[in-house]
Amino acid sequence: MREVIAAHGLSASKALGQNFLFDEQLLDRIAAVPGDLDGARVYEVGPGPGGLTRALLRAGAEVSVIERDARCLPALAEIAEAYSGKLHVQEGDALAQPPPCPAPYHIVSNLPYNVGTALLVRWLSGESWPPDWRSCTLMFQKEVADRIVAAPGTGHYGRLSVLAQWRSTAKLAMKVHRSAFTPPPKVMSAVVHLVPTAMPDGVQFAQLERLTAAAFGQRRKMLRQSLKGLPGALDALTASGIDPTRRAETLSVEEFVGLARILSH
Repeated sequence: MREVIAAHGLSASKALGQNFLFDEQLLDRIAAVPGDLDGARVYEVGPGPGGLTRALLRAGAEVSVIERDARCLPALAEIAEAYSGKLHVQEGDALAQPPPCPAPYHIVSNLPYNVGTALLVRWLSGESWPPDWRSCTLMFQKEVADRIVAAPGTGHYGRLSVLAQWRSTAKLAMKVHRSAFTPPPKVMSAVVHLVPTAMPDGVQFAQLERLTAAAFGQRRKMLRQSLKGLPGALDALTASGIDPTRRAETLSVEEFVGLARILSH
């Protein structure tokens, strides 16, 4: 990979949130997190020069990537040539375009730091469920990864924890030291693995998003204070039997879902 980057004169773009991974053993470990990918379809966002892409192809996957950095396209074209018919490259912005592959597929990505959370929320937000993806294996800043898998009552528990855990199982698959990247980011990273579960009936994603945004927007305040601006929320607390003097971080995912269900009707 270092030779590829040198040959194409590539350097990581800070504006695009890029940090390149070169360690093939580490990349193969990440590609192994979803399980057996032989013959499976995989969607990768922001492959850069293609380190993880190569690992996914070595694992036998058919890979579709979307890359907005035109500088990386020649390097990806070389990989596509080496793995005839197995790699499909699309230039574009993953936030603006749908996945360039038919369902079902696994999502495996070393996500650009500046769009990772927005992409995850999008993948969790479809009104129809289960989704087109069968699993998500995603690299985040460790702080974001901790928030995704956090349990109620912990410092990292918040809106992202609830949105991730209400319709998927989320676990921390591995930690990745900053020294593994070029250039090394200022923070540690971690890989999160998510598998969709059955969606609770009668709950609208938009309602749960509004509820958690209000509750955790003022997380130090009691629910009766943080939720008073959300129409119907205080009545929903009463109907649910939830003490309005509690704080958002003490509510379980199930309690938030129950409140959202009442507000959805």
